[in-house]
Amino acid sequence: MARARKLPRGKGHRREGRRPPRGQHFLADPRVRSRIVSRLDCRPEDCWLEIGAGHGEMTLGLAESGRTVAAIESDPELAASLRERLAGFPRARVVQADILKVSLAALAREAGCARWRVYGNLPYYLTSPILRHLFEALEVVADIHVVVQREVAERLVAAPGGRDYGYLSVMTQFYTVAAILQAIPRGAFRPPPRVESCLVRLAPPGKQTELGIKEAETFLRFVGACFRQKRKTLLNNLRAAYGSEHVQTALAEAGLNPRARAEELPPEKLADLFRLLGPPGRFVVAAESL
Repeated sequence: MARARKLPRGKGHRREGRRPPRGQHFLADPRVRSRIVSRLDCRPEDCWLEIGAGHGEMTLGLAESGRTVAAIESDPELAASLRERLAGFPRARVVQADILKVSLAALAREAGCARWRVYGNLPYYLTSPILRHLFEALEVVADIHVVVQREVAERLVAAPGGRDYGYLSVMTQFYTVAAILQAIPRGAFRPPPRVESCLVRLAPPGKQTELGIKEAETFLRFVGACFRQKRKTLLNNLRAAYGSEHVQTALAEAGLNPRARAEELPPEKLADLFRLLGPPGRFVVAAESL
């Protein structure tokens, strides 16, 4: 693996001292960046979509060997500076935009890419919305590598029965197979966040096909209802949408304890209950997914 070039000093370099956009922590440690690049298993034919490119801490490493790179950065000053730094990479472009408003399919067509490999150092407060946006575009996404806070990483990979298992776990595992690749210390970032972070790989497909669920949005709306108040029973969470008697009957048919909680059930059991109950009567979102 070729070592990523050092970022040239120039007009844009002086901007690095200004206060970063809210929630952004730049990956400043070159040793950590090098280890992450090695984890990504980059190939010359890859098309990379980078979320939150910042000062280009990872962008140049992704652009090595002539790879196609679309670097998404919402901050106008950072985007302008990064365009200067990528001038020597004709297949790399900077898109100054909010990732939640970017059509990954349209961007792939413009770049001549069949599928994106995604890398992102995600702002902590936007992690869940960004992941949902990526999952909705999996037809043009080969895999996803994201740096997130450790607490979120543990929720993404959590198994039923643990304190970390919840709506975000089910949604992630419905679409992908999740794995924590490495821990990243707070000191690797500027400014240092208050929490440790992890690099997580999310590789489709997940459990959707195995579960036989075609209406993904409807099923996840149901899962949101199940986890509406995590510590409450399924009966308490679902009675408003279905009625107590209907929920009790479905729990019995699914072979579940009438006092069962959503945090105890694997996606397979949630899918069984969904088939028995049908779509929830009204839209309910799990509090932890907000």
